[in-house]
Amino acid sequence: MPLRAVFLGFLLLASGVVTAGDAGVPERLELTKVSERVYSAIGATAPGTYENHGHNNNLSFVVTDNGVVVMNGGDNYLLARALHHSIRSVTDKEVQYVVNENAQGHAMLGNSYWRDNGVPIIAHESAIEEFREHGDIKLAAMRNRNKEKAEGTYVAVPDLGFSDQYVLDMGDVTIELRYFGPGHSPGDIALWIPQDRLLITGDLGFHQRLLAVFDDTDTGAWIDSFDRMSQLNPQTVIPGHGEPASLDIITKETKGYLVFLRNEVKEILERGGGLDEAYAIDQSQWSYLDTFEELAAKNAGRVYQHLEFDYF
Repeated sequence: MPLRAVFLGFLLLASGVVTAGDAGVPERLELTKVSERVYSAIGATAPGTYENHGHNNNLSFVVTDNGVVVMNGGDNYLLARALHHSIRSVTDKEVQYVVNENAQGHAMLGNSYWRDNGVPIIAHESAIEEFREHGDIKLAAMRNRNKEKAEGTYVAVPDLGFSDQYVLDMGDVTIELRYFGPGHSPGDIALWIPQDRLLITGDLGFHQRLLAVFDDTDTGAWIDSFDRMSQLNPQTVIPGHGEPASLDIITKETKGYLVFLRNEVKEILERGGGLDEAYAIDQSQWSYLDTFEELAAKNAGRVYQHLEFDYF
């Protein structure tokens, strides 16, 4: 389906946020229909908060002849349950797999709900290792933020891991889980539906909000991974955060920003400048993106700290 037709065809289901569920978490999440078989609950393009229930990333799912495949466990048990209720408003098919895009809390902590429902959970082996080692810390942080909305959530480590690619034969459609290399966080993967040319990038792709550079983010490798992913030439793209968009837009706001920031930091390092200059980089051309105020200076500082070892 052409991207323009997808945009014109977005459907906000009437079964969106209609009633409050347990602890004030919505009973169901509002869905965007991206294609005939793919839906997404688009999260806030802002930090996870008590008010948004930790729903600040995209929780997507694919309806197939052999059941439903979900992309992301969600931030917590109750949020995952709300997504499941939304899935049931679309189809009576059972959820067969849950896929975690990486090891971040809003991708994996909701695994607890899916584990209680006997659904196999798939992730990259690096993400599994990260969550196994640091899941308790992520859980504690979420509980501190979400308070009573964290009810039922526990650390549920994925039970199916892979290194490069994991293929799901779902009857009428084949779904490929692809690892393109290091990026935003350990074990970042994307979901690719070749016959539809539809790509769910996970956190390899951003727009509408400024991407975050973490201590374990490899910005140089991320650019390379993004280029390998782009070779798929998808027609429709669901990023990790924000509404579906074209690959050109995702490229500008992800690769474009990474290249810009790395080049600016390299110039500072080449003339012997310090960390304070990195914090002062003029990033105003990206100020229209959500989370700019929270992340821009931090991103520059981390890129400087990562690259300085190449110069000293």
